[in-house]
Amino acid sequence: MHTENAHPDRATLSEVGPGVHAWVQPDGSWWINNAGAVLGDDGIVLIDTCATAQRTHRFLDAVRTAGGDSPIRFAVNTHLHGDHTHGNALLPDSTVLIGHSATRAGILADTFLTDLPPVWQPSPEWGIGEHRAPTVVLQDSLTLHSGDRRIELHHPGHPAHTAGDVVAWVPDAAVLFTGDLIFHGVTPLVFMGSVEGALKSLDWLAGFTAATVVPGHGSLLPGSALPRVLEDHARYYRFVLDTARQARTDGLSPLEAAQRCDLGEFAAWPDRERIVLNLHRAYADADETELDLTAAFTDAITYNGGPLHCAV
Repeated sequence: MHTENAHPDRATLSEVGPGVHAWVQPDGSWWINNAGAVLGDDGIVLIDTCATAQRTHRFLDAVRTAGGDSPIRFAVNTHLHGDHTHGNALLPDSTVLIGHSATRAGILADTFLTDLPPVWQPSPEWGIGEHRAPTVVLQDSLTLHSGDRRIELHHPGHPAHTAGDVVAWVPDAAVLFTGDLIFHGVTPLVFMGSVEGALKSLDWLAGFTAATVVPGHGSLLPGSALPRVLEDHARYYRFVLDTARQARTDGLSPLEAAQRCDLGEFAAWPDRERIVLNLHRAYADADETELDLTAAFTDAITYNGGPLHCAV
């Protein structure tokens, strides 16, 4: 169940460019995300937080060790999901939170902190009792300045992993934080976005001339490896779309489609049960209907033979 590496003690903060640090939490599975910190003359800009109080405190402690007494001036949320945003509540009151308008709306509507469905086992121990959403929102792009350092925030222009995905681009260090537009070596998840949109976003990501890429989940990427990883994602998204197209023609449900299909090269990626959730999204988009979140997770649990694995 790929549990051996999913321990908070294995998380590391590493400098991936001058003053740019990546917080990587193996193995990048359910609720185990990556985050980051950009140090500038005027303070620190965080890229995301973590799912639980324990993980977020470890991240913040590491950032303070790297940044000394510099204040955390801004925190950027790359999207709405709790693995990247629950820890917002633990940031100083003076920290300004920034995200897409859809991310703000999604965080304010989220109920997982107080009413978590029995989807994961063991259930995450949040240690956090309330949400904190961005108070500064963007639609397309926004640039932050910390002294001479510039951090550019960009939205792909359409739903992909979610409706409000934002990447953080640090041009002077050529470091790109992609959020969950990239899952490196972990099954991608697009059930709250768009399979077609996620596929389309890959060409957009390829346009950044990154020396280092910090994915939302999984290990760091040198820029030279980005084309290969983007192509891996593209093949997976096309596989989801092709599977959904044929299964709908054959009158199968998303669960039946998942049970019939051969994951092939993607079977070795952690969280293979996400095929069910992604097929639910593909069906909903094809039928122009709202995704039934309860039905999607129920089917994923059935496919998995029980609750989904969680290490937090």
